[in-house]
Amino acid sequence: MREHQQAFREKHASLAAISLGDAHYARIFQQDTGIDFPLLIDEHRQTYEIADLKSANLLHLLRGDNFKSRQRASAAGHRQHKLGRNPFQLGGTFIFGPGNVDRFAHLSETFGDNAPIPSLLAALPSP
Repeated sequence: MREHQQAFREKHASLAAISLGDAHYARIFQQDTGIDFPLLIDEHRQTYEIADLKSANLLHLLRGDNFKSRQRASAAGHRQHKLGRNPFQLGGTFIFGPGNVDRFAHLSETFGDNAPIPSLLAALPSP
């Protein structure tokens, strides 16, 4: 998301992320990734449960789509960060609008299953 932050700003959107770790883990993650948008902390995974986000298992490590995602990430210069308390927790991507409007939801099916940036930008209204 960091690489596309300007495109979101041009659409008058703000970014935020939610971390499973504690404040120390979140600080390290922000330093390692260079993100400058808010990183909220949810040590007890309450938001993950509310959003009904899934958890992976060891078999996910063997999936072909996961292997391809790891290759793409590595080729782009990304690396695995320190593992948090629940390394099998899968993520999601959401866009919320004014007036409590849900504009977009993507629940990851496996590691590296992220919402496509063009889909996210398309879900935002034109400025």
